[in-house]
Amino acid sequence: MMMKMKMLVVFMTLVHVSQHASAVELYEGEEFVLLPCEFHTFDLDDPTVVWSRYDLNPSTVHQRQQEGDELKDQNQLYSSRTSMMTDALETGDLSLNLTKLRLSDSGTYTCTVRAFRWGERRVTDVQLHVKERFPSWAKVLLVLLVVGLVVSGGLLVHFRQYFMSVYRVEVDSGVKSVKLPCKKTVHLPEDVSVEWTDGDKRKVHVYQNSSDQPEEQHRLYRGRTKMKRNLKIGDVSLTLKYPTDTDRNTYTCTAYNKERKRLMKKEVILEVKVYRVEVDSGVESVQLPCKTTIHLPEDVSVEWTDRINRKVHVYQNSSDQPGEQDDLYRGRTEMKRNLKTGDVSLTLKYLTDRDRNTYTCTAYNKERNILMKKQVILEVKVCQVEVEEGAESVQLPFKTTADLPGDTYVEWRLYEPKYMMVHVYQDSSVKSDRQNKNYRERIKMKEDLLRTGDVSLTLKSPKLTDTGEYRCVVGSRKGNIWRGTTVELKVKERIQIKDQTVDMRNRSSSTDPTPLMADQSI
Repeated sequence: MMMKMKMLVVFMTLVHVSQHASAVELYEGEEFVLLPCEFHTFDLDDPTVVWSRYDLNPSTVHQRQQEGDELKDQNQLYSSRTSMMTDALETGDLSLNLTKLRLSDSGTYTCTVRAFRWGERRVTDVQLHVKERFPSWAKVLLVLLVVGLVVSGGLLVHFRQYFMSVYRVEVDSGVKSVKLPCKKTVHLPEDVSVEWTDGDKRKVHVYQNSSDQPEEQHRLYRGRTKMKRNLKIGDVSLTLKYPTDTDRNTYTCTAYNKERKRLMKKEVILEVKVYRVEVDSGVESVQLPCKTTIHLPEDVSVEWTDRINRKVHVYQNSSDQPGEQDDLYRGRTEMKRNLKTGDVSLTLKYLTDRDRNTYTCTAYNKERNILMKKQVILEVKVCQVEVEEGAESVQLPFKTTADLPGDTYVEWRLYEPKYMMVHVYQDSSVKSDRQNKNYRERIKMKEDLLRTGDVSLTLKSPKLTDTGEYRCVVGSRKGNIWRGTTVELKVKERIQIKDQTVDMRNRSSSTDPTPLMADQSI
């Protein structure tokens, strides 16, 4: 692949090499596509993520830094068509959303992370192929068919992939398996080859030389597929075990004869529904359900993971394994151990909006064979606080695990509508030199915050200009702890009520004393 790199990185000390690549294929005119990129950026100093296409000049597709999007160098082909999550650099989800797809969007997109004193890392390359929804020659053919110039049905059969409907299968996450149908009414020869592929052209299952070829499979599907071999009735349907939301895809089944001439091609769209739990930010805990009707053995191993495969909770050798947990979840989880009823649901504590995720619960036997696999989508609403202008103070709440280590730092920042550093606590003291002048002398936090884990922020004398989106990050120099939350503060304008006090001297001369007497009786 030829790439021309024109990039100046004045602070670069080390360049890391890309380790991941993927491919996405869609049709022209699709509303959007999400190009995946994930990398832990929360512990980097002033990180920036850049999406690039090095075959273009300028090469920048989208750039985001702590203060927000920086699009002055963006290629105009992508103007108003790209976006990223506002908390991308806090969550590590650096995926790019590209809308209103065009044929010219086809190319290789590179996700790169940079940071001060750390350098630069090319995280992933995504190959995007935007196909013409209805090729020109097919449009011409359709016109000819409509006007009656083409009467032969053979041509329509030959080009049927552009007209045929696609079979759709829908299942719940947690089912043991799902069948993807692929059947033809004709007899398939003994020397037939069958390939199942997904929408990213990855090989799901390969049957050749009268046997399965597991070494040809993509690792995501290895050990999870089984194909029918009813060649006499043309049935080569595929069973996919333990489907999850990542298996949502369009699967293509293609059969060839010995000369690689195509005998059959069918498509199946698989939809996997996932159980959803919704809570408010700040609730003490939430339960993520994971239960099966089968009895789980005493030597069962259970792993809870999140969307980017961080270990949320690990149960092995009849006990929890906190050393296996990701730092983000340590001290925040508790798992049920009702093995006889198959209940290994997980309780997650100290919730914030950063815990929005898809969680996967997998149970294995001693031989590491999967006994159960279920998923839960957790939606956590952002904490919203309202206060009236002129109030004495307002609290932005955030509580995490108690007994935080001595090297813990706490940073509160305003992100919207304008980036500002609100408060910094580090080395057991307040760093007022890093604080924006708008907040000096107006901030207060609890003195025993490391012991209690209560890092809530009190803002004195809230003003209308304090309205905005605040984010708090709790971390440590050793990197063994990281927490975060978002609080949306709205400062409302005080409603001035006109003075309705009556002048008593004027009222005393009234000819009707009743209102005055009534007032005096109150």
